[in-house]
Amino acid sequence: MNPARPWPGLNRTGLAIAAATVAMLAGCAHKPPRPGAAPTGAHYTIGYPFEAGGEWHYPRAFGAYDETGLAAVIPPGHEAATTDGEAFHQSGLMAQSPVLPLPSLVTLTNLVNGRSLTVRVNDRGPATPGRIIAVTRAVASRLGFPASGVVEIRVKLLESRSSSLQSALGAGPHLTPAPVAGVEASALPPPPGAAGSAGTTRPTNAPVTAAAPSTAAGLSGIVHTTAPDPGPLYVEIGGFGSGSDAQNTLYRLEGLPGGVVPQSSEGRTLYAVKLGPYHSVAAADAALRAVLARGVPDPEITVH
Repeated sequence: MNPARPWPGLNRTGLAIAAATVAMLAGCAHKPPRPGAAPTGAHYTIGYPFEAGGEWHYPRAFGAYDETGLAAVIPPGHEAATTDGEAFHQSGLMAQSPVLPLPSLVTLTNLVNGRSLTVRVNDRGPATPGRIIAVTRAVASRLGFPASGVVEIRVKLLESRSSSLQSALGAGPHLTPAPVAGVEASALPPPPGAAGSAGTTRPTNAPVTAAAPSTAAGLSGIVHTTAPDPGPLYVEIGGFGSGSDAQNTLYRLEGLPGGVVPQSSEGRTLYAVKLGPYHSVAAADAALRAVLARGVPDPEITVH
């Protein structure tokens, strides 16, 4: 486990990093949206499998979703509408997921500094392989993303709130994880509000703006602070029904350090190839590219 990496203070190095972060987020703020379909109002959608950056993603309904990996910032020039038809705003508490149903509510935790925040997933992305979520500049600011815009993250689906929100838009019971076509319905009602609790904080670097769409819909923007929990990165290829199948895939990846590990999933024992550990994003990204180059599908970067 790597030691915690605190957010820099007001020394010369800290000021330089903070200035770079402000410049990065400001760039996201001022570039106008690309032309595209106008917002139509939120509708429930899952969608079909898609490829991005050489990596395939399989959107589906989840009974539970609690994953670690890497997060990025949504780059400038997003179209006016999100995938589920909402108006996109860099000032909103919004996020992109390659697999979760839209819209969903999730809690994001920056594992490096312990900050967590509830946001609305209403878009597909990110396009960069090895990233499990991308966020607006407002979310990045509240969670204290570094100047690079990439950070270790935990993404936890709020199942009950998400189900209620999706049901109001025409979603049926989540009986199967198989990808299905999107369904359109009426405009989105506000989800239940996110109330603050003891031990929560509002970071001083949170932007002061008019109520953004996500905030107006019931997201408080309150940041909770827990103990940091950073860790080494791994590249995983999971879902093997037998240890021998996983071992055969590991043979194809000769030269990359790793092994086969059992994993429990819905009462079953599955197996995964786990490569690493890697102690930088660059090293994990290089390993993921090597896996894809050898024709092994569906690698993921995880933390711990």
